[in-house]
Amino acid sequence: MVQRREYLNQLKQWKDEKVIKVITGLRRCGKSTLLQMFRDHLESSGILPEQIIFINFEDIEFENLLDYKKLYQYICDRLVPDKMNYIFLDEIQAVSDYQRAVDSLYLKENTDIYITGSNAYLLSGELATLLSGRYVEINMLPLSFAEYCELVSGNDKESLFAEYMRFGSLPYIASLDPVSEKADIYLEGIYNTIIIKDIELRQQRKERDPNKRKVTDTTLLRNISKFLANSIGSPVSIKSIANYISSNVRPISQNTVADYVEALVEPYVFYPIERYDVFGKNLLKQNCKYYIVDLGIRRHLLSRSRYDLGFSLENLVCLELLRRGYSVNVGKVGSAEVDFVAKKSDQTEYYQVTASMVDESTFDREISPLKSISDNYPKTILTLDRLSLGNYEGILVKNAIDWLLDK
Repeated sequence: MVQRREYLNQLKQWKDEKVIKVITGLRRCGKSTLLQMFRDHLESSGILPEQIIFINFEDIEFENLLDYKKLYQYICDRLVPDKMNYIFLDEIQAVSDYQRAVDSLYLKENTDIYITGSNAYLLSGELATLLSGRYVEINMLPLSFAEYCELVSGNDKESLFAEYMRFGSLPYIASLDPVSEKADIYLEGIYNTIIIKDIELRQQRKERDPNKRKVTDTTLLRNISKFLANSIGSPVSIKSIANYISSNVRPISQNTVADYVEALVEPYVFYPIERYDVFGKNLLKQNCKYYIVDLGIRRHLLSRSRYDLGFSLENLVCLELLRRGYSVNVGKVGSAEVDFVAKKSDQTEYYQVTASMVDESTFDREISPLKSISDNYPKTILTLDRLSLGNYEGILVKNAIDWLLDK
């Protein structure tokens, strides 16, 4: 089992702080394992087992706690007086009106609360209002390439990288034989579970929120997810999706498309990345890009004969920047584009991503937008070839695999 050190360190840093720690991310990306790792850390550092209350709401053992009042009372009955109590609530969205229990527990002395959820709705609406200023979100992604290499035996990083791109980054995938059909069966199950669970959740929310439209057509949802998976690296709009579906599947409104795209973004299957005007210093509201959370799921959706290596690599770099704590935008530079404008604190970095820089026209196309940016922030081109590596007038060309492994 790989130690998810970056996420574990974040939990350690927030330990005992009077904020609710909310861990979000795709189902089966490792949130429950992370909580267990942190629980082990607490016990190894002297915290008594009775000070830790751990509830996984996907476990039938806790089915009777899906009512928020019963959950609240169950926890209150187990709080140890005069000691810090560590409360772990895994997949909390299964509890109806869970925010009431969480907020009431937060108000008590000596409670340190950690919750996980597999849907962005967890931090929207009533809960976000109720807990405003009282929580910190840790968005968890599947394995980085460096973590994948820790789990999978082998010293040939190039071969491991090929497996990582083909079969994806979900933790359980790394334990399977990549040449067997088990990986494909597992990915099919993961995708279907996400879709089914999300539909169930949206129907529950529909009952409480009449403005929330239902998402019931799983075939349409799959068609839209295929369109987005096929379009990574390209700007898309709700209108362009609606036009495609209407022309190739059945007539559909833009409002319906928007609902179904939201149903794919909320469970962290796709991450929308907005465009940013580098010269104008403002966000552009139209035609964002969508990147998929896992390339294995993408391959499962598309099952294509031709592999678009460049866009797949771009997808990996986007996720890695998010994993490293950057806010990420696609950069508009006049009529050209920089793949990513990455910001953290007051630091900005620019990234171009391409499979190869060997061809002269590709080299010029990738480096020209970076040359046109006159500020002194770092500018990097990531590529899989090793022939073009170097420093070109302050613009670094790095090998993408080395960059992914650089901690």
